[in-house]
Amino acid sequence: MKKFTGLVSALALTVGFASASFAETSMGIVVKIGGIPWFNAMEDGIKRRADELGVEAEMIGPVSADPALQVQAIEDLIAKGVDVIGVVPNDEAALEPVLKKARDAGIVVISHEGPGLENVDWNFELASADGFGEAHAQLLSDKVSESGKYAVYVGSLTVPLHNAWADAAIAWMEENRPDLEIVGDRYGVAENVDDSRSTALDLIAANPDLKGFLAFGSQGPIGAGRAVEERRKTGDIHVMGPFSPGQGRKMIHSGVLTGGYMWNPAQAGEVFVTLGNMLANGETVEAGADIPGLGVVQPDVEARDIITDNLLEINKDTVDELAEKGL
Repeated sequence: MKKFTGLVSALALTVGFASASFAETSMGIVVKIGGIPWFNAMEDGIKRRADELGVEAEMIGPVSADPALQVQAIEDLIAKGVDVIGVVPNDEAALEPVLKKARDAGIVVISHEGPGLENVDWNFELASADGFGEAHAQLLSDKVSESGKYAVYVGSLTVPLHNAWADAAIAWMEENRPDLEIVGDRYGVAENVDDSRSTALDLIAANPDLKGFLAFGSQGPIGAGRAVEERRKTGDIHVMGPFSPGQGRKMIHSGVLTGGYMWNPAQAGEVFVTLGNMLANGETVEAGADIPGLGVVQPDVEARDIITDNLLEINKDTVDELAEKGL
């Protein structure tokens, strides 16, 4: 009996060591806001890649685009003891202290749409900020031949990447289309359909020579498009920006939305998991590495940025195919 007990103990010890050595990576990814199509698609990508790699990954989407809610979600993940924290920031400055706390605790931190964040291991982008903003500005310029005004939306005035896109777009317009004047500076409404719509209605009423909206934030084009449709301005006022094709496909086909550019948010979700698992297991990101979802990378080691070009154009020819992919 003693011999049997010893055997069981030895087996239990062996199993314990085996379990420890094969413990799966755990990660939590905090996005700007939950329940909207863009981040629903990202969550699908996170789950799919986590299943493929056999890791534990969850997405946390706050009920509103409030930086304090992101901070609390990250605090909860630190307390939980995850291996990796990912974030799509609403406010870089508000997140720096809690991300530092995570890294001090030995947690790998990865951001997306956060090129200015300091307390991260890596930030990744599927499009350059300048290229993305300029592409939308050129699309507006191509559609509007006469002089007039245009408005710019961002998710909020603290969302880093949206404002970088807006900066690039406005600079391009000032240089190439000085006959098109920006209304105000920019409006932080593009994470909410209703706010985007009501702001657009006000701007249309106050500016009879309004020619377009550059809406950076996935709900901005949808809300502005609804306002244009309500005011029977389809074809007179052009709306463009990144949005979920499944949400905007009818508006593209009706001409209410002109189009825009995007990357695949599901692909970004997959990259979070791939990159997080790599780093948690001690792998490094080096020039020339071929990372699934990103391709061959040339990382900026000093800035800790990985920037690739994975832009997709949204127009009448592409929107149905993109929507059918679940985007």
